[in-house]
Amino acid sequence: MKVAPMHSEEEFIQLSALQHYVFCPRQCALIHVEDVWRENLFTVRGDILHEKVETDTYETRGAVKSVRGLRIHSYRLGIVGRCDVVEFCKPNEGGQSPRIVPVEFKVGQPKEDISDKVQLCAQALCLEEMLNTTITRGAFFYGRIRRRHWVELDEELRNQTETIIAAVHALVSRKHVPAVPELIQQYKVTFSQYLQKCKRCSLYDVCQPKGMNERRLHQYMNDLYLT
Repeated sequence: MKVAPMHSEEEFIQLSALQHYVFCPRQCALIHVEDVWRENLFTVRGDILHEKVETDTYETRGAVKSVRGLRIHSYRLGIVGRCDVVEFCKPNEGGQSPRIVPVEFKVGQPKEDISDKVQLCAQALCLEEMLNTTITRGAFFYGRIRRRHWVELDEELRNQTETIIAAVHALVSRKHVPAVPELIQQYKVTFSQYLQKCKRCSLYDVCQPKGMNERRLHQYMNDLYLT
């Protein structure tokens, strides 16, 4: 069944934007609206790992065919990107179609937030649209723990993923770079709590989150709501 396009290709956003948005909407906007990028230790490690994966090749081992660096997209959701690996597993005797499993390679270990899971789920949504199939789970291979970490692609995760995709589209279409005070208000955390994640961000020097200290934040919020 052909899916009627709801987004033009010019409106497509990168799958990576979803992970950036979950980590920090300001980081997402700086990268995907302002086109700003900087490398740090974490991004370099990730690039090195993906260089080993994104080779546009495939291999077959037994009943599993693995395709590396597969380009994917969804017209319904307006997203585009690549899968590190997609495994096509031959069905059991009497099965109708191969079981499809997206596998994403990551440095480190499973994250506390849902950023990785959202990226994986979005890949599955693309594959489902492209191949007219249903994908029930995907997997990560984390460099630190050196084993697969399975993720069930349930209804809750799918809804969260589509909500985040819509939020990123809104951010990009409005060309809006949210200020730190907006995010503190949105997530209902203190300035110091929000800054904890900034230490891992490659855009720290560009964003300059400490430029908005507690006193200036208080004044900003007063001006925002009292004027």
